[in-house]
Amino acid sequence: MKSACLLLAAFCCLAEGEIIDRIAISAGNQVITAGQVEEEIRLTAFLNHEKLDLSVAERKKAAARLIEQALIKRDMDLSRYPLPEPSEAEASLHEVKLNYAPESLYQQKLQEYGITEDALQRRLLWQLTLLRFIDYRFRPAIQIPDEDVKSYYEQELAEWKQQGIQSIATLEDSRAKIEEILTQQRIDQALDAWMAETRKQVRINYLDEALK
Repeated sequence: MKSACLLLAAFCCLAEGEIIDRIAISAGNQVITAGQVEEEIRLTAFLNHEKLDLSVAERKKAAARLIEQALIKRDMDLSRYPLPEPSEAEASLHEVKLNYAPESLYQQKLQEYGITEDALQRRLLWQLTLLRFIDYRFRPAIQIPDEDVKSYYEQELAEWKQQGIQSIATLEDSRAKIEEILTQQRIDQALDAWMAETRKQVRINYLDEALK
């Protein structure tokens, strides 16, 4: 009954019988609408400075990203993870505006991609939330053995010598940077493993078969 209510609540109407959005996918008690799939494509293309492509192939990619985000959101809700304040995304918005400076070009591009600044701000805030949660969720369990640091350094050292680089940092000078690189790699691996396991536990239902 709870899931049914969530599905019904996700439909928005302008007038009686006029639906402006529809459920495309449900992942457990999280729902993804057709409008969210399209907005994901538009915002991603805008942020990556890519040509807008609303093809079925891109819709499938966007749907896959949103499913993963929905599963992470489910985990956030279960752990009662505190969300950042909207103001914390202002720096990201400022950076985006600099990339599309001047302001007139920025506004023009928003129109070309069919997005609003409010939608962009929500996306940037969610992006910040997502990155922080993934770090919070997986970093504490990551340990980088000293031999892994040395092995990574030796591989890099060989490449630097092949490239003829003269000024090469020592292992100790490079340690902190290497440990962070390896930590990020391990976090990505842990996230992928967690995502694969979570997908087995959560029922994903495609109401729009074209998005499979």
